[in-house]
Amino acid sequence: MKLYYPKDHYNGNYRGQVFPLLKPFIKDAEFTDAQRIRGYGVSERDFIIVLSIKIADVVVLPMSWYYYFLMQKQDLAYALIDEARQMGKQVWSINSGDMGVKLPQFENLIVFRQGGYVSKQQLGHRGFPSIVSDYISKQQLEDGFLNCSYTTRPIVGFCGQANPSKYNALKEMTNQVVRNVQSKLGLRHTELQQILPTSYLRASLLELLESNKEVDNRFIKRRKYRAGVTENKEMHSTTKEFYRNIMESQYVLCVRGAGNFSVRFYETLMMGRIPLYVHTDGFLPLSDLIDWRNHVVWVDYKDRHNISQILLDFHKQLDQHSLCALFKKNRKLWEDKFTLSGFFEAQKLQVHPGDNTI
Repeated sequence: MKLYYPKDHYNGNYRGQVFPLLKPFIKDAEFTDAQRIRGYGVSERDFIIVLSIKIADVVVLPMSWYYYFLMQKQDLAYALIDEARQMGKQVWSINSGDMGVKLPQFENLIVFRQGGYVSKQQLGHRGFPSIVSDYISKQQLEDGFLNCSYTTRPIVGFCGQANPSKYNALKEMTNQVVRNVQSKLGLRHTELQQILPTSYLRASLLELLESNKEVDNRFIKRRKYRAGVTENKEMHSTTKEFYRNIMESQYVLCVRGAGNFSVRFYETLMMGRIPLYVHTDGFLPLSDLIDWRNHVVWVDYKDRHNISQILLDFHKQLDQHSLCALFKKNRKLWEDKFTLSGFFEAQKLQVHPGDNTI
């Protein structure tokens, strides 16, 4: 696939806001394709950067929408979208961050995003996964991570932030109300958000699961994200504890955070386990290609109080063979579709769609 992006849009001082697929290609001249494959799993043989918009298959906005609004360069982005439209080209962009920024709609624009709400029916908005590193291969766990045994009681894991404080919940909701008012008044460029105390929500769901004696719970509750660790996360003992908790579980509770998405959802798939997914109207990537209910225990937000029974009903349909098969299926789904290269390889089907439901 041939990609074009205008180099004068790029700002190296905001590397974190670069469109994800371009990061492996915007490198020093000495950076080799072998290094690109090792570091990002992406090759210049699969995605070719071209210098002319005329020969491109897809045009890419190189910086996130947050960047264009922050630097007040929206007109620069809009002009590129219009130029691409006149040439019949699709444009890819990223709306990054927990909240996302408010955007006009363009018929030729694809907006990849993690947060946001499906019910808003925004033209061209698509789910984007959290790109997580492969803990299995890094820790050389390939031989053991799929070891599993069916148990009558489903084993549910969770290691993360959960705060049962009603005071903290009220504070969180108040802050969100203030941000929404500011957004409506034009004082913020972020989108409106659901008023929902997410840490309290996780705590209440964990409590519901703990109260059911038919569920085997393996919960590690923390008051801060990643236990407050900010440096060397990959090497820290809390990270090892986090992934050990997933590996020792069959299911992992996955609920939204500050943004309407769950990084844990993709970490669970990467580890070959089954997300116990609470759907809060968020985007899931490749939903037109993937039947997500074949991969997760699906709990609609309105049914959250019945989460234990939904889990038990799902688990009773499995046995030793089908449980292990689902572990393997979810790991393969992550390998094929939710690495950086896998996800954007799937996007080629969106440019040239076909029937590829998984």
